[in-house]
Amino acid sequence: MSKKQHQTPWATGPGEILRHGLELLRKDSDTNRRLAMISIDNAVELMMKTYLGLPKRITGLSISRKKHQEISESFPALLDALEKYASDKLDGVDLGAIEWYHRIRNELYHQGNGLTVERDKVEIYAELANVLFKNVFGYDLIEDPSRKTELLSEFLAARAKLERGLRETASLHSLTGETRRGMLDIMKFLEGASLLNPHEVSEINDLRSVRNEVAHGQPDWQSILTPEMVARVQYYAARFGTE
Repeated sequence: MSKKQHQTPWATGPGEILRHGLELLRKDSDTNRRLAMISIDNAVELMMKTYLGLPKRITGLSISRKKHQEISESFPALLDALEKYASDKLDGVDLGAIEWYHRIRNELYHQGNGLTVERDKVEIYAELANVLFKNVFGYDLIEDPSRKTELLSEFLAARAKLERGLRETASLHSLTGETRRGMLDIMKFLEGASLLNPHEVSEINDLRSVRNEVAHGQPDWQSILTPEMVARVQYYAARFGTE
C-alpha cells in the first residue's frame, strides 16, 4: 500500500471491502468467486457514495444532502452523478464496463444458487475498481497484483495517467482554460493545436478501444493485450501524464 500520509480516513470502508473481495480469490472456488464479485461491486458503490458525499471543501463539488440521497438510491444514478459532477475522476475508467459488471453481480446476488462467474471477470472488475479508487481517493489500494493480471494493471494505470495528462494539457492550452469533458473532444482539440499528429491520435484511439475490449472481459482479452501495447500507452503517459 502507499505511504500512510497519502491515505484518507473516508477511504477506509471502501478499501476494506475491496480487499476482502480480493482475499476471497486466494482460494479459488465457485462460491468464493461469487462472493468476491459481490464484495468488489459493493466497494465500487461505496466509493462513489463516499466521494460524492464528501464536504465541498474536500472535493469542490456542490451536491446537496437531498441530491446525494437521491443519487444514492441506485447504482446507475451514482454512475450518472459521477460522470456529471466528477468526470475528471473517470480517467482510465469505463463506466459502461462497470455497469455491465454490476449487472453480473446482481444476477449472482439474486439468483446465486448454481450460478458462477469466471475468475477473469472478477479480476478485471477488481482492476477497474482499483483505478477508480486511486482516482477518487488519491492512492493505490492494490500495489501487488497477481502475475496473471500484472500486465492489465500496468495498462489500466498508464491509461488513466495518460487521460489525466491529455485533459490537463488541453486545459493548459485552452485560451479560456476550459476543461473539455469527452476524451474525443480533447483529442480533437490537441490535434487542432498541433500537440498531436493524426497518426498519434489514431494510435491513442486504438489503444482506448483495446482498453474498452479488455474492460468488458472479452474472452480472448489476454491475447488482445500485449506488452507492446502497454509500452505504447506508457510512452504516451510519460509524454503527457501527470502524477
